[in-house]
Amino acid sequence: MPVRRLNHAVLYVRDVARAVEFYTDVFGFKLDVDIPGRAAFLSAQDTLNDHDLGLFSVGAQAPGPEQGRVGLYHLAWEVGTLGELSAIAVELTKRGAMVGSTDHLVSKSLYAKDPDGNEFEIMWRVPREDWPSEADDARPSGLDLEAALKRWGPDLKTGAAAGSPT
Repeated sequence: MPVRRLNHAVLYVRDVARAVEFYTDVFGFKLDVDIPGRAAFLSAQDTLNDHDLGLFSVGAQAPGPEQGRVGLYHLAWEVGTLGELSAIAVELTKRGAMVGSTDHLVSKSLYAKDPDGNEFEIMWRVPREDWPSEADDARPSGLDLEAALKRWGPDLKTGAAAGSPT
């Protein structure tokens, strides 16, 4: 039986309350279940899932993720519009959480880290009809969010937000 999609992610964090504040403020997740000091379960707007993100506390002294070690590199969260991606870019920059951005040609992506150093990607899916063909010699490059906004506008919904399959 093939896998259809990722249903939820669970992260170990040092401080659940701090992580809940970050993910509710930046991502707009809502807090569904709070077990103070121990765990929390959050969900994205309009989700059909029981929860989209679980957070479990491992204590203030727990070591963080280390680049170049075996383990999860990042999670990718999709937004529906470039306007949403742009607004999140502002918030991540304001918090000092942004670590990079990439134009993947099929998506426009921001990369950031949460307060515990867990890296994530926030991406907007380019309309499929605008994806490069196999004949194109196009490669990912730096993200020019202003150029993307000029091309597609801030409100064009793509991916799951537009009703396409996930």
